[in-house]
Amino acid sequence: MAIESSVGATLAWPRRHVGKLLLLLCTVLWLLWFAPQSPVSKALLQWSPALAAGFGQNILISLVAIGLGSFLGLLVGALALSPLGLMRLPARIWVQVFRNAPWLVLIYFTTYVFPFEIHVGSTYVPFPDWVKVTIGLALPASANVAEIFRGAIASIPSTQWEAARSLAFTRGQIFRSIILPQCFKRMLPPWMNLYAVITMGTALASLVGVHDVIDTAQIASNTVNLTGFTVVIYLSLLVLFFAYCYPISRLTQCLERRYAFY
Repeated sequence: MAIESSVGATLAWPRRHVGKLLLLLCTVLWLLWFAPQSPVSKALLQWSPALAAGFGQNILISLVAIGLGSFLGLLVGALALSPLGLMRLPARIWVQVFRNAPWLVLIYFTTYVFPFEIHVGSTYVPFPDWVKVTIGLALPASANVAEIFRGAIASIPSTQWEAARSLAFTRGQIFRSIILPQCFKRMLPPWMNLYAVITMGTALASLVGVHDVIDTAQIASNTVNLTGFTVVIYLSLLVLFFAYCYPISRLTQCLERRYAFY
């Protein structure tokens, strides 16, 4: 019996730490495969600042997209909970349309349908492509946030509503003082998971001409024109996105365990 438990614990360890093992494996391969003085390593070192700047563009797009999507999603989610049918219908249409629309189609739509500049008075304000991509990602994000908000509201036991009404609380007071504080804790883990997904979705920005980390990697690969460098630079992109999104995933799991009984 003791042997079986020890074997089970040994086999369970890699499953719990698969992210750490993958990161360690990539690091070991990196150190063993490419010597510090090789042309591939020198080229990668030369292009590292450009890759970091491009990845910063991806992070900027993801942060603005999740911020705008969260704002719109909470508004849509609040409309979906309205007792008036005329207010619920547009919210439901918004959620169904943008939850089921391909992200790439939305990015192409916002990029090529929206103008390249906006006429304000006598001046023209540029409307850059990265802003259009941000809007294209914020639209499905808002639909998902609206559903996360609706699900959090629906998960509150009905007895809490009834108890609050028995104490003569108004509907607004019930939302502000009782329901929303609990909803925030229930919404936080899926919201963080959605942000990680949006961050990975920013890789689509290069398809419409945004100078992000993917576009930088393509330029670097064509410039250096070495097979080994192409392999290394795309492996570097994998490590960059993994190193940024994996801690978010781990934090999401910790929050799920912490708020499991709320």
